[in-house]
Amino acid sequence: MPAMNDTANIVKIAVEMAEQVPQLIGFNQKHSLAAIIQDLCNGWQLAEPDLYALQFTENNNKNYVTEKNRNEIKNGSILRLTFSPSKTAEDILFKVKNGTLDEKTQALEKLSLLSTDMTFALEFINKQGLALIISMIEEGKCQGVTLAFCLLSFVELMDHGIVSWDILESTFINRVASYVNNPGSNQDSKVVQASLSILESIVLNSSAKYALLEKEITIPSLVVHLQSVNPVTQQNAIALINALFVKADHIKRKAISSTLSSQKVRSVILSNIIQAASGQVGNEMAHQLYVLQTLQLALLEQRMNTKMDLQDQDAHEKIKELRRIAFDMDNSSTGGDSTTRRQVGFAKDYKKLGFKCDINPALDFAETPPGVLALDCMIYFARNHVDNYTKVVLENSCRADEHECPFGRTSVELVRLLCEVLRIGEAPSEQGHHYHPMFFTTDHPFEEFFCVCIVLLNKTWKEMRATKEDFVKVFSVVKEQITRALSGQPLSLDKFRGLLQVLTYSEITNLWQQERTSREEWESHARPIVELREQIKPEIVELIQQQRYGFLVEGTRFTKYSPRGQRIKDKYWYIRLSPNHKVFHYGDCDEKSEPALEDLSNKLPVVDIKALVIGKECPHMKDVRGRKTTHQLAFSLLLDSVEVASLDFVAPDEKVFDFWTDGINALLGNKMASKEAQNDLDTLLSLDIKLRLLDAEGVDIPQDPPPIPADPPNYDFCYELK
Repeated sequence: MPAMNDTANIVKIAVEMAEQVPQLIGFNQKHSLAAIIQDLCNGWQLAEPDLYALQFTENNNKNYVTEKNRNEIKNGSILRLTFSPSKTAEDILFKVKNGTLDEKTQALEKLSLLSTDMTFALEFINKQGLALIISMIEEGKCQGVTLAFCLLSFVELMDHGIVSWDILESTFINRVASYVNNPGSNQDSKVVQASLSILESIVLNSSAKYALLEKEITIPSLVVHLQSVNPVTQQNAIALINALFVKADHIKRKAISSTLSSQKVRSVILSNIIQAASGQVGNEMAHQLYVLQTLQLALLEQRMNTKMDLQDQDAHEKIKELRRIAFDMDNSSTGGDSTTRRQVGFAKDYKKLGFKCDINPALDFAETPPGVLALDCMIYFARNHVDNYTKVVLENSCRADEHECPFGRTSVELVRLLCEVLRIGEAPSEQGHHYHPMFFTTDHPFEEFFCVCIVLLNKTWKEMRATKEDFVKVFSVVKEQITRALSGQPLSLDKFRGLLQVLTYSEITNLWQQERTSREEWESHARPIVELREQIKPEIVELIQQQRYGFLVEGTRFTKYSPRGQRIKDKYWYIRLSPNHKVFHYGDCDEKSEPALEDLSNKLPVVDIKALVIGKECPHMKDVRGRKTTHQLAFSLLLDSVEVASLDFVAPDEKVFDFWTDGINALLGNKMASKEAQNDLDTLLSLDIKLRLLDAEGVDIPQDPPPIPADPPNYDFCYELK
């Protein structure tokens, strides 16, 4: 038995070393690393084994082997025997302090690569290496590629969270800011990228440095970097703008938004980022654009949640201007209006404008949302699109009362709908990446959006021949038209209008009918149907399980999160299930790749999974505070393992979350409990039953089976054939 246990703990690997013949060994997971290194040093006749350590050699994993990650070593792995983190840190420090320029540059390049490893970073920081890097940056002695490696090393060392960002002094911040504000023509692009990343982290993670950084960095200086041909520079610049936006107070946010909404800045974003990529920007860039747009639209929240003050003279003047533009354009002089005209004639006009309260229209803006934001949009429409405004108002004032589309009431409801569609008031989601390119084409995106949609609403109202009783029905159609058109991510408002032209009421009705037919839930309480459902249900559940297994076998790319639930920018990992459904394979990847099974170095046997937990029960979500959506898409696999307690996920969307949790539950023998599984079950059951009942088309199936007739008085009708 002991021999069998030893064999189970041994993996066959190769160990290489510079200028040495590789060794093929049996790596015993129960032996100490020191003992294994001692044996390797003896094989190569190396003295002082304490100076050596093992290192992974995969392209996406160059970390040192430690007691915590040694379980990642699998059969066929290739390791490298190299100097230990402590010895390597000492060598790098010596060359950085005393070496020639070439030696110093090579040492810093090596440092920038090794600093991604927590084990090495701890050693380097403990030897005052980080303090040396900070002083080198502050003194400004490094130039070109040497400076780039110095800044990159600093970023990687700080990303581990070992040292607080509050330790940085103004000298350091000013120096890094100068690389952003005054980029030299010959400056390495990585210097700017690293500097932008450092400043973003200072803004987000330092409690007292925002005021200093705000003085050093201006939005126009960052806009310059949006014109860079390097996508990473553009991405980091927008990330820094977003960080400054998030930390600013309301007044400063409005100033930042005003700068970003200017035609010059919008043109830069549109031409250099969105159009340059034909609208197909990378995932991280899409996320940053989504965050930027969400933050800008969030400035409307205050107006959206403010009801009109009945003493607000400016608001009352806007209401009067709405009436004047619609009905007094031929006679702009209103000074001769009598008191009777104002009381009777104005009320009649306000009724034609479609206000619910024609005596005092201000009461129409008392409900929040949308509050006075609705009035802002209405007056913008009237002032900037006079022809469309007067056409909408006058067309409806000429219709029969039952068919008029009340402009005032529909505008208020439309603004509420648009706020809901654009999620105004919600914090940016860490997984969000759906932004609207057309909003970068105008100074007033929300107001112009409203102007397009109010014309659409009037057109749809006419197509539906709607009356006031159809108010809710009309808005359900309009919402569908808007959301479907937005899903196409039109690059301009004109293209958005073009999409809406196609999505007429009849087209929406046809689409709804097709979708209803394809996913219709055929529910019946008739006992034969209920019994049939129960009979075929196990087959359908098995079919759904096989589909979920297929999804897991195909694999998914997830964004990396820290143990404290913080999203790690530009870090991804990929996981897929083996075709025999027994082992999960996973490993690091970039934002576009889909590694093959053999390229994923880490393995997790399904039998080692103890349980599946979701939401705030996940280990990496227990410390999360203030983030609204991340924990809802989180799930973790709790493992029967000493080395790794759990494997933690955050799904990119609800569908992926449902498919993965369903698949894992099926593997563990548990019930698939997601909404997606229930929807699939209902849909497939409905379809299967309809197919089985095709021959009974047109036959009324009774609620209960027909009663069995009573016995006949005699059986004389029964006879035997002879």
